[in-house]
Amino acid sequence: MTEDVRSNRTARLLVARLDAVARIATQLRHAEAERLVELASIATMRAVALELIRAEKADEIWRDAHVRHPQLPQATRLELPQRLAA
Repeated sequence: MTEDVRSNRTARLLVARLDAVARIATQLRHAEAERLVELASIATMRAVALELIRAEKADEIWRDAHVRHPQLPQATRLELPQRLAA
Protein backbone atom coordinates (compact mmCIF):
# COMPACT_ATOMS: atom_id res chain seq x y z
CA MET A 1 0.00 0.00 0.00
CA THR A 2 1.47 3.36 -1.00
CA GLU A 3 1.64 6.36 1.30
CA ASP A 4 -1.02 8.22 -0.73
CA VAL A 5 -3.38 5.25 -0.69
CA ARG A 6 -2.90 4.84 3.07
CA SER A 7 -3.46 8.56 3.68
CA ASN A 8 -6.63 8.61 1.56
CA ARG A 9 -7.96 5.53 3.32
CA THR A 10 -7.25 7.09 6.72
CA ALA A 11 -9.01 10.30 5.64
CA ARG A 12 -12.09 8.36 4.48
CA LEU A 13 -12.19 6.45 7.77
CA LEU A 14 -12.00 9.69 9.75
CA VAL A 15 -14.79 11.29 7.71
CA ALA A 16 -16.95 8.19 8.20
CA ARG A 17 -16.29 8.14 11.94
CA LEU A 18 -17.16 11.81 12.38
CA ASP A 19 -20.32 11.42 10.29
CA ALA A 20 -21.37 8.44 12.42
CA VAL A 21 -20.72 10.33 15.66
CA ALA A 22 -22.69 13.31 14.35
CA ARG A 23 -25.64 11.10 13.41
CA ILE A 24 -25.97 9.66 16.88
CA ALA A 25 -24.85 12.72 18.86
CA THR A 26 -28.40 14.06 19.05
CA GLN A 27 -29.59 10.78 20.59
CA LEU A 28 -26.99 10.75 23.36
CA ARG A 29 -26.46 12.74 26.50
CA HIS A 30 -24.02 15.58 25.89
CA ALA A 31 -21.28 13.95 27.95
CA GLU A 32 -21.55 10.73 25.93
CA ALA A 33 -21.38 12.62 22.63
CA GLU A 34 -18.38 14.59 23.89
CA ARG A 35 -16.65 11.33 24.83
CA LEU A 36 -17.14 9.93 21.31
CA VAL A 37 -15.70 13.13 19.85
CA GLU A 38 -12.78 12.93 22.27
CA LEU A 39 -12.06 9.36 21.16
CA ALA A 40 -12.20 10.40 17.50
CA SER A 41 -9.84 13.27 18.31
CA ILE A 42 -7.37 10.93 19.98
CA ALA A 43 -7.55 8.54 17.03
CA THR A 44 -6.87 11.49 14.71
CA MET A 45 -3.85 12.59 16.74
CA ARG A 46 -2.44 9.08 16.68
CA ALA A 47 -2.95 8.84 12.91
CA VAL A 48 -1.08 12.13 12.50
CA ALA A 49 1.69 10.98 14.85
CA LEU A 50 2.03 7.75 12.86
CA GLU A 51 2.10 9.82 9.66
CA LEU A 52 -0.98 8.08 8.28
CA ILE A 53 -2.48 11.50 7.54
CA ARG A 54 -1.11 15.04 7.47
CA ALA A 55 -2.17 17.36 10.28
CA GLU A 56 -3.49 19.91 7.78
CA LYS A 57 -5.73 17.29 6.15
CA ALA A 58 -7.00 16.14 9.55
CA ASP A 59 -7.82 19.73 10.54
CA GLU A 60 -9.65 20.21 7.25
CA ILE A 61 -11.71 17.06 7.82
CA TRP A 62 -12.71 18.21 11.30
CA ARG A 63 -13.65 21.70 10.02
CA ASP A 64 -15.75 20.18 7.22
CA ALA A 65 -17.44 17.82 9.67
CA HIS A 66 -18.52 20.76 11.83
CA VAL A 67 -19.87 22.57 8.78
CA ARG A 68 -21.86 19.50 7.71
CA HIS A 69 -22.93 18.67 11.28
CA PRO A 70 -23.23 21.78 13.47
CA GLN A 71 -24.54 19.59 16.31
CA LEU A 72 -21.19 17.76 16.49
CA PRO A 73 -19.51 18.73 19.77
CA GLN A 74 -16.20 20.55 19.44
CA ALA A 75 -13.17 18.43 20.23
CA THR A 76 -10.98 19.56 23.07
CA ARG A 77 -7.46 20.23 21.82
CA LEU A 78 -5.35 17.51 23.40
CA GLU A 79 -1.62 16.96 23.13
CA LEU A 80 -0.18 13.50 22.63
CA PRO A 81 2.27 12.27 25.24
CA GLN A 82 5.85 12.41 23.95
CA ARG A 83 6.12 8.62 23.69
CA LEU A 84 3.18 8.56 21.28
CA ALA A 85 4.13 11.71 19.40
CA ALA A 86 7.59 10.43 18.54
